[in-house]
Amino acid sequence: MSMDAAKDAMQAQLAQLRSKLDDIPSLQRLEDQYHVPKEYISLAGAATFLFVVFFGLSAGTITSIVGFLYPAFQSLHALEHRNIGDVTQWLIYWVVFTFFHIIETFVDVLLYWIPFYYAFKVAFLLWAMLPQTRGAKFLYDSFLKDFLKSNESKIDAALREGKASAGMVAEGGKRMGREVAEAVAENVKKSVDDKKDE
Repeated sequence: MSMDAAKDAMQAQLAQLRSKLDDIPSLQRLEDQYHVPKEYISLAGAATFLFVVFFGLSAGTITSIVGFLYPAFQSLHALEHRNIGDVTQWLIYWVVFTFFHIIETFVDVLLYWIPFYYAFKVAFLLWAMLPQTRGAKFLYDSFLKDFLKSNESKIDAALREGKASAGMVAEGGKRMGREVAEAVAENVKKSVDDKKDE
């Protein structure tokens, strides 16, 4: 392939990307403000994002944002438009996301040693969330649904125990707070009475 042919192919790809980006008003504003074509702005943003994730610079935060922002927005959108299919898809995504996050919490020390873990995590989250792949639905139907159904009574019992424990902790905290407040009030009153006697 000659240099001119490669350049023409690249220009054709950039033109195709530009046509897809025409629907995004914020990119048009950036292009007008900085006089940089929107396709270059989006490519620079994507390259920066990949560089940060690939080399682990604040990658944990960025991958959490990727796994949360778009799905949260789409979940709200599905709820507002009352689209049952989308609501189901996003509920399934949140079940998979939560399950993944819980597992990740317990094996975090081991994950640190996996090279490019955050790049793999972003790829996994994108696969799970994107409507084109519906990876979350695949995982839920293939694995999680059966696992959760077979352990439903154990999960419900654990939730009841957790709720009861939280109630006891809250009640103990209220009682201790009351006792502390009474002791402070008594000490303040005693200090005021001692100052009056002087």
